[in-house]
Amino acid sequence: MKKHLLLFTFVSFSTVQLFHSQDKKIAEECFSKANYKCAEEQYLKLAEKEHIQKFQSEYYDKLGTSQRRLGKTPQAFKSYESALKSNPRSVSVYENLASLHNQKGSKTKALEYVNTGISLEETDNADLYLLRSKIYENLGKKDLAQKDLNHVLSFAPDNIFARTGLANLKKRNGDLEGALKDYNQLISEKPESLLYSGRGDIYLKLKKTKEALADVNKSISIDPKFAQAYVTKALILIDSAKPKEACTNLDKAVTLGYEKALLTEYYTKCEKK
Repeated sequence: MKKHLLLFTFVSFSTVQLFHSQDKKIAEECFSKANYKCAEEQYLKLAEKEHIQKFQSEYYDKLGTSQRRLGKTPQAFKSYESALKSNPRSVSVYENLASLHNQKGSKTKALEYVNTGISLEETDNADLYLLRSKIYENLGKKDLAQKDLNHVLSFAPDNIFARTGLANLKKRNGDLEGALKDYNQLISEKPESLLYSGRGDIYLKLKKTKEALADVNKSISIDPKFAQAYVTKALILIDSAKPKEACTNLDKAVTLGYEKALLTEYYTKCEKK
């Protein structure tokens, strides 16, 4: 009798694990295909059924990111907070909460979250310092933003995001020629999609529309899935009085995972077909 009971228990557990594994696979596939509505449904199901806190935290974290991509900011905050409750030492959750607060919430809280994430890491984490640099810049502390970018380069000298970050600080400070010089140098070293898109934005600000459009088209040809390039192209098209084409490019960026809520201002300047 005991053998039958043990066999039944084992089979039942194996069946549950199989369905759980299938649900997780579906969630991951939905997320990778930018089907965030599907991903939201699947990760919510996984999080509510999971009893191991570490895994539950990971599911809530992914749920929050799916909701964020859908423009559901209040729900994303709630999911990230649930993830943090399940695992108070998850660096990923602190990073996501800091990023979301930096865009949609309290810059002060964003700084608190990213500082906690940095304190939990045993080694330097470039992504966290890059994020804190953005937060510092938004807080008007450009010297600290520059310090963090230089710190990243001290342990990762080829980090393209830190190097473009320094160039972009020059751009936002009005030193367009200095920023252009930096981007030219970076492209000569390693011509990547990110760099052409960034230089295209500088050309746009310099009122060199032809060069700007050539750069974003080059960016897209290198990596057709780089969402930022379509946003930059949309801005060029808006500036060129081509609102319908601009809107098409904004829509493309959204399908590739760009948060639509961040494009509200640009959508008001373009028109649907």
